[in-house]
Amino acid sequence: MSTRPTVSRTVPALRRALAPFRKGGGRIALVPTMGALHRGHLALVQEAQKRARRVVVSIFVNPTQFAPHEDFGSYPRGFAADLAALKAAKVDLVWAPSAEAMYPEGFATRIEPQGAAKASLEDKFRPHFFGGVATVVAKLFTQVSPDFAIFGQKDYQQLRVVTQMAKDLDLPLEVIGVKTVREADGLALSSRNAYLSAAERAAAPTLYRVLNSAAKRIKQGEPIEIVLEECQDEIARAGFAVDYLEARHALTLAPVVSRKDGSIRLLVAAKIGKTRLIDNIAV
Repeated sequence: MSTRPTVSRTVPALRRALAPFRKGGGRIALVPTMGALHRGHLALVQEAQKRARRVVVSIFVNPTQFAPHEDFGSYPRGFAADLAALKAAKVDLVWAPSAEAMYPEGFATRIEPQGAAKASLEDKFRPHFFGGVATVVAKLFTQVSPDFAIFGQKDYQQLRVVTQMAKDLDLPLEVIGVKTVREADGLALSSRNAYLSAAERAAAPTLYRVLNSAAKRIKQGEPIEIVLEECQDEIARAGFAVDYLEARHALTLAPVVSRKDGSIRLLVAAKIGKTRLIDNIAV
């Protein structure tokens, strides 16, 4: 019976594990995660396996993208279950460094992305976030040197930031965005869904339902500003505190006022109880 995947916890061990993959030829794909794996993550693994001979999954809860008041300490963790799921998925290698391995004593370099990272979406509410994401993802790309890196579209602003970073830094890989995986009622899969109470879970699909309604109305020619205002009120009536509901250009994340401005992405972030959910769809 296969004992895959190998688990590496230091950079030298990672490089030793990757060496035979490179010697054997074929492409390598990286799926970066923070663990607490669900069907959405496994869909990323499946996409990686379509594109590459070898698949590496990183598991690292990155402290630099959490502010002091956020849920770093309570973020869901379950390495044994994650490893079992990745073994069943026939992943080749798991890169699971400690914080000390990723940020050793004396670490002093940080990437500060601009462009989509300064779109007044997630960055407005989590101004520290994309600097932490860009720094850790740049390190993962350097450490693994994959041909492909696979990300979910649920974190759409993050996908745009990472894609631009790889392009701007001339990194020799392709960033692939994979369609959001959802529950039967439309709720986007997320590790943070575990925080929802039964009543909150029942209300949570409102986000996706309202996004679809807004997209349909915009396609039919209704004014974007009016559609967003009415849909935000609908989300609030369902018990959410809305951080934003925005229509943005799908590539730049710049604000749009009509369909003439280019392809549109609708993005929402809202809190219900103690849980903050995000979602997005194309128009």
